[in-house]
Amino acid sequence: MNKDTIEGNWKELKGKMKEQWGKLTDDRLDEIAGRREQLAGEIQQAYGVTRDEADKQIKDFEQLSKR
Repeated sequence: MNKDTIEGNWKELKGKMKEQWGKLTDDRLDEIAGRREQLAGEIQQAYGVTRDEADKQIKDFEQLSKR
């Protein structure tokens, strides 16, 4: 899933993301609006993980969402 896919399918993905990262509120997800870098930053902040870990979680999520 590339950047354009994430941005284009944001509304559909938002629900799945809330399941994956429950600490991210609707308001925060609306502000992120498909921007991967912002999503990684929010995950990093909300869950206290490193940037590399946040990127890994997003990559894993993208792989699961392709199925």
